[in-house]
Amino acid sequence: MSQEKIILGIDPGTTIMGFGLIKVIDKKMEFLQLNELLLQKYSDPYVKLRLIFERTIELIDTYHPDEIALEAPFFGKNVQSMLKLGRAQGVAMAAGLSRDIPVTEYAPKKIKMAITGNGNASKEQVARMLQSLLNIKTLPKNLDSTDGLAAAVCHHFNGGKQVGGKSYGSWASFVSQNADRVKK
Repeated sequence: MSQEKIILGIDPGTTIMGFGLIKVIDKKMEFLQLNELLLQKYSDPYVKLRLIFERTIELIDTYHPDEIALEAPFFGKNVQSMLKLGRAQGVAMAAGLSRDIPVTEYAPKKIKMAITGNGNASKEQVARMLQSLLNIKTLPKNLDSTDGLAAAVCHHFNGGKQVGGKSYGSWASFVSQNADRVKK
């Protein structure tokens, strides 16, 4: 009996949210889709967050993923950018958890390492490797969508288990793993 699952990968962002989907039958990957949600034209940050949530729910309701893999925000010097990225990630995570879909986050270096063997690979190198692995005919102009797809492929390569990171199967597991964030 063959095992089949669908993995949704998301690269959350408040300007562009990239996403990609793969189907895994036994251990063989099959490319389903990659695309992006363009948010530049919206100035209200709360509208952007609502659109991220709605698009993630729409993807879930359309493709019925079994698991979601998110690219975790990298640590930068601009605190405001970090907060915006964290909010975008949290909204995408909440959408998955609201549908009881396990969510796993991966650091950007971990994703690049899983795809190319080099944690410092460029977006272009990651995109070309995905193109080769999944027989994608043409790559998109913006590579945010391939970053989302890379999160899904990384998740598959890791057997659906996050090593050295966090994975959440429900709100309760999120709260228990982030007790320091809970206001008492």
